[in-house]
Amino acid sequence: MKPHHVSAVAAAFTFWAAVTGAFAQQQINSGQMATSLAAVGNTGLSLTGAQMRQAVLDNIHNYPGALPPRPLTFQQLENLAQFVVEVDFDFNSAVIKPSSYRTIGAIADALHNPILLGYGFLVIGHTDSVGGRQYNVGLSQRRAEAIRDALIDPFNVNPGALEAVGMGEEQLRDPAHPTSGVNRRVQLVNVGKKFCFGRSGEQFVCP
Repeated sequence: MKPHHVSAVAAAFTFWAAVTGAFAQQQINSGQMATSLAAVGNTGLSLTGAQMRQAVLDNIHNYPGALPPRPLTFQQLENLAQFVVEVDFDFNSAVIKPSSYRTIGAIADALHNPILLGYGFLVIGHTDSVGGRQYNVGLSQRRAEAIRDALIDPFNVNPGALEAVGMGEEQLRDPAHPTSGVNRRVQLVNVGKKFCFGRSGEQFVCP
């Protein structure tokens, strides 16, 4: 997947996260993140997280080996607005490190921005190639779910707006250096309008 072409801020942050690690996390501006994620219309996306997870497992089954022969792609997601961040975890664990709490808070602030009201988001976790491919799928799923859970509690992001998906190492950002830290990342993808609101402010799933 590639960042949306209008999102220069997102692209810049991706570069900083890859190069400067924890310093980049202090540079996150939730307003700029929200603006980047808002650059999408009502897509009517039919692809589900369950379908993405199955595609990952199918890719491992169809192309076995220590590394995927090429990054797995999802054409439906390629032109959607998205933002890439770096969240640190304990080694071989889905426990978010305290150093990344500020990052999670900034993501939550962005998702609470009124310009993103009613939109749905995929929280997509990626790993490097350390460990087996099948194992890394499970690890990335647990990490994506940990981020989703942290956004819900204590930050009160609408649970129905978030879906966690683990890609493992099937979408290496730098296939030439599969163990590089640039491959360990989290994508937030705006999948379009999900919730509508009635005249009294009541929320319902858009028809």
